[in-house]
Amino acid sequence: MTKPQTQTFFLLSFTTILVGYFMVWLPGPSAGLQLLGFEMGEWTKFFGLGVKRNWFYLPPITLALSMLFFTVGWANGRLQTWLFRGVAVVVSLLAFPALEDLMDPTSWRDYVSRVVAIGLVVVVAGLLTLFGERKWPWLHPVSRLLLMVAGLIGFILPTLIYWEVRPYVSDLLRLQLGYGPGFWLNGVGHAALVLLAGWQLAKK
Repeated sequence: MTKPQTQTFFLLSFTTILVGYFMVWLPGPSAGLQLLGFEMGEWTKFFGLGVKRNWFYLPPITLALSMLFFTVGWANGRLQTWLFRGVAVVVSLLAFPALEDLMDPTSWRDYVSRVVAIGLVVVVAGLLTLFGERKWPWLHPVSRLLLMVAGLIGFILPTLIYWEVRPYVSDLLRLQLGYGPGFWLNGVGHAALVLLAGWQLAKK
């Protein structure tokens, strides 16, 4: 597989994850119960999941980090570099909690991890601006290893929390609910990132 082909597959994987987050994860019996990826975390607020509920907000974080790690080695003078990294930071903001939740003295701790995760994305973007175009021999392999880690987190944790929620909602509605297309696209997109980054590491 050539370098342009690999880059194309990376871009397709990024797009798959983003599109999946805006598609149905929980295919309920009516439009009001057909929940999109970004709605799952809020809808399950009262399910007693605690901070694990934030795992539903991981896809935009892991996607943003993966996009940033993908740009290691890109020249800072290119408009494409700034646009791509800027889009990554904007994507991470999909996980930002509502301000009223952050200001609530009884529940703000449940949302700190999401703010910290977004902060991590911003820090990584800043570090890449300073060091991302350096030609250190270890920088590219480390970036691909980190990309694999982000892909695994984005694949495993949202899948686990969905598996935990789905039976509960099925019992609540007395229906056997399945898996919406957004759930599958998230898994496929993140799994593809892991495989592509692993392939690049193995090729070195």
